[in-house]
Amino acid sequence: MKLVIVESPAKAKTIERFLGPEYRVAASYGHIRDLPRSAREIPAAVRDKPWGRLAVDTADGFRPVYIVPEESRRYVRELNKLLKGADEVLLATDEDREGESISWHLVEVLKPRVPVRRIAFHEITRSAIREALANPRQVNRRLVQAQEARRVLDRLFGYSLSPVLWKKVRTKLSAGRVQSVALRLVVDREEERLRFRVSEYWRARALLAAGDLEFAAVLIRVGGRRVATSKDFDSVTGGPLASSRAVALDGKAAEEIATGTMGAVPWRVGTVDRKSTRQRPAPPFTTSTLQQAASRRLRMTPRQAMRVAQRLYEGIDLGGGDREGLITYMRTDSVTLSEKALGEAGGYIRKAFGDDYHQGPRRYRTKSKLAQEAHEAIRPTRITRTPQSVARLLDKQELALYRLIWNRTVASQMADARVDRTTVDLVARIGDVDHTFRASGSVLRFPGFLKVYGDTRKDQLLPPLAEGDEIRAEGAAQRAGARSADDRADSPRPPGEDTGREHEKAPTDPPATLLRSVEPERRETKPPPRYTEASLVRKLEEEGIGRPSTYTPTISRIQDRDYVRKREGALVPTYVGLAVTRLLRDHFRKYIDLGFTARMEDALDDIATGEVESRRFLDSFYNGEGDQPGLDREIDDAMPGIDFPAVPLGTDPETGRDIRVRIGRNSVFAERGEGENRVTATIPDELLIDELTVERARELFASRSRTDEPIGTDPETSLPVFIRVGQYGPYVQLGEVRKGGDKPRWVGLPKGMETSDVTLEYALKLLSLPRTLGKDPGSGEEVRAGLGRYGPYVARGREFRSLESPDEIFTVTLDEALVLLAREKKRARRGPEVLKVVGTHPDTGAEIRLLKGRYGPYVTDGEVNAGIPKGRDPMGTTVEEALELMARAAERKKTRPRRGRHRAARRRG
Repeated sequence: MKLVIVESPAKAKTIERFLGPEYRVAASYGHIRDLPRSAREIPAAVRDKPWGRLAVDTADGFRPVYIVPEESRRYVRELNKLLKGADEVLLATDEDREGESISWHLVEVLKPRVPVRRIAFHEITRSAIREALANPRQVNRRLVQAQEARRVLDRLFGYSLSPVLWKKVRTKLSAGRVQSVALRLVVDREEERLRFRVSEYWRARALLAAGDLEFAAVLIRVGGRRVATSKDFDSVTGGPLASSRAVALDGKAAEEIATGTMGAVPWRVGTVDRKSTRQRPAPPFTTSTLQQAASRRLRMTPRQAMRVAQRLYEGIDLGGGDREGLITYMRTDSVTLSEKALGEAGGYIRKAFGDDYHQGPRRYRTKSKLAQEAHEAIRPTRITRTPQSVARLLDKQELALYRLIWNRTVASQMADARVDRTTVDLVARIGDVDHTFRASGSVLRFPGFLKVYGDTRKDQLLPPLAEGDEIRAEGAAQRAGARSADDRADSPRPPGEDTGREHEKAPTDPPATLLRSVEPERRETKPPPRYTEASLVRKLEEEGIGRPSTYTPTISRIQDRDYVRKREGALVPTYVGLAVTRLLRDHFRKYIDLGFTARMEDALDDIATGEVESRRFLDSFYNGEGDQPGLDREIDDAMPGIDFPAVPLGTDPETGRDIRVRIGRNSVFAERGEGENRVTATIPDELLIDELTVERARELFASRSRTDEPIGTDPETSLPVFIRVGQYGPYVQLGEVRKGGDKPRWVGLPKGMETSDVTLEYALKLLSLPRTLGKDPGSGEEVRAGLGRYGPYVARGREFRSLESPDEIFTVTLDEALVLLAREKKRARRGPEVLKVVGTHPDTGAEIRLLKGRYGPYVTDGEVNAGIPKGRDPMGTTVEEALELMARAAERKKTRPRRGRHRAARRRG
């Protein structure tokens, strides 16, 4: 038996279809070995070493200490069982550094005594698998060393700088070699936006028509001077450029020009410029460009796009027992296509669109230095497999992404589109000053590659105009035309004219171009746009930071850590993200510098090609070289001078004191002044830096000062009652926080209620909740009414029903509550909400689903439920991750003592 090992069960399922009975395909479920993730996993033999916390021997060549994680041990046992009956092992992990590393670790852990060969392919098709089997090779140690150096480098960076953040910002934070640079890009962009000042500029816009054809022209020149556009303003500050010679119009000047040019008819046509241009197709997709296009056109996040692409790559059932991958490997920065793909695309294009649409193969050159070890671009495994032919086999997202990849691949091999562009300048003269308006149009003469997208491009048409033509105002021209017609009708016919031909159709002149209106138009400079997930990926790629396999986890990590949040699709830094970046930028600037990080990536590429020795590279980074200190010493030198970071906000105009934002242990707060004059106020969780102005901070301080004074005293306990505003909103509190004492009782205000509307009487009513209504006559259980996380409710035991309004909490009777509790829960009828179908269990074939549970999202196969750990994006859960979580949950269930046995034992004792 030949044992073939791949990373995932889905990939194994597809490959197994192509192989004979002498092969057995098994999955490793990703990496089976890695560096320890926590102190508990560090082997006892190295735990007390000076470098033990890192699990990297910094004193002996940066040798990593690997462990087999608990969740991987089950898969290792299964592979060892299969290995006993194997006479050969074929390592078929992905064809990149990560896959090469997994293969090496498999050999190191399993220690097979039979021949081991490495096979690689970038598409899961029968022909690709056969070719790989015919051309086996050994594991590429250089690629393994490059991947190991990357892993060790990331460990040294993260485990060295993260403790600095724990001590100076907040615990449980992390720094990362690529993660911290990505965060810096988001923070730098937000700071640019905060510094940006909007500038106003004006222009005039004319509306013209020729028959049913309407078009616009905008003012571009007054006399000999160009009218200012956005290009005449600084993109960073928003102010006018000192070097600009353009005239910047204000509203009054634009209004005067609009009025003056409307009255300055007839206008004349100045210049008419016609030229033909070509529009070339884009190259096939790389990982980065696929993520960007999926975000722009399909509204998919990079993580969603890669998850769907993974399914398309690993294979789908095509019917009749056939299963095959639909696309090539999706982690690549190469834009090349194989000769087979070029030939297949050319044949399809000529057959489907005609010979004019294909002028020979188009070969694109990859820009990156090391394009993922000779991968192809992302393309369909068969060009002839159109999106329509597989529509019934794919879900909505899979089909949309497959169509995007198929269209891009086919378009990349088609002829250029040809477009005729026309620019017309129209001149209106006021006094002795010419005012030039410009209209632009375009006509698609040959669609070329656009044909594959369905010819959705709309022409921007202009009427036929020639230099010197006159343009009159619409009303005046129509009146003049009417008078001319009347004159012709009233004029006597020449003697002898044949009146019998008066109904014949005369040649029709094209309709005259008329001026309908001229209006002033206000414009303003716009701050640089925030990064979206897709544009951040593009920026990282442009700067040479990270590689295809790192883009998605990097962007997910900065959101999972709450360094960045998404607002309307854009990435906005939180206060913690701002503080982390400021600390690293002020004290460890080199390590989050774009150029430095890119050079690190280049060095890792050089390790893969054998140009750089990995141990020397790591030693230089961590310990330094010559007079240049390394990271370890730089941290020691910097620590005494690092203060707790603050984000400056501005100066209070009333007190003259500086206002800043600081990070507390559990919340973020605004601070004004120092010492005895220091005032603080908690910043609500949803209020981010773009909305926190000095004025808003002063409102928070004023609100805090009001809450420092109690609104009254509880007559029963004689404790003061406060209205406070916390991280998650306003609440009422009984008593004050005292060191060593019990925590004060508090209750949140009903949603939408303002603090100014709360009276002492109402606050005491809230603090008295939950309100006991009585006992259920049937069960004897207590029935109560209260205010919870999801609003007002009535409850019996662990059964809850919602009330319509908070006022009902204090008026609902026992009978009314029992009627509500007797009603079936709407949710209960349909069960937990299905957030998504994760995939199929490789052993049982059961569907694995992600459900929305009472205590958070969880995965289940119908037999075992497993919660999604905090900090992880539930929607990003893969089949492999779900299987790991369910395996751990099942193991815990086996080892957990049964309550009944303990009770019985206690009774017997």
